[in-house]
Amino acid sequence: MILKRLLFLITILSSLQSIGQENEPSITFWNTLKSHCGNAYAGTLEIPEEDEAFGGKKLVMHVKACSENEIKIPFYVGGDKSRTWILSMKEGVISLKHDHRHEDGTMDNVNFYGGTSSNQGKANIQFFPADVHTQTLIPDAATNIWWITIDEKTFTYNLRRLGTDRVFKVVMDLTKTIKTPESPWGWED
Repeated sequence: MILKRLLFLITILSSLQSIGQENEPSITFWNTLKSHCGNAYAGTLEIPEEDEAFGGKKLVMHVKACSENEIKIPFYVGGDKSRTWILSMKEGVISLKHDHRHEDGTMDNVNFYGGTSSNQGKANIQFFPADVHTQTLIPDAATNIWWITIDEKTFTYNLRRLGTDRVFKVVMDLTKTIKTPESPWGWED
């Protein structure tokens, strides 16, 4: 009888734990983003209005590869296919890394910088303060904070470098998919 009660209690606790995980904001964010896997979207540069590297160029994101713990999103700036945002999930906490490649597919010297959320965030926004690797690789980026928002209409990628005027914001329109772009530099399909 005691064994039956113990097994019953374990079953209830296990189901409560999985219900709690489904309601974690980071899990909701992750699943919303993952629901776009395979789709490509166009976007615009919002801030700064004038930017030599991004201004006036076609901006495209492709939610190209999704697994249980990783989502890879190539980000195209005109004909430049060097950037991929890599989000990874570990124990309900999301990390953001930037993979930069040259046209021949080799890694850029400034690569895999980013940060890890310090908490579960919210279902529609996750923050990524610069990590130690980023601080070592790009000392000026030690105060970087990236954040991504997602809702039914938009995905935004944002950067703020605290203590400076550096602000960056790209808004992608999730209401209509576009033709899937070619693979980014360094990818083998």
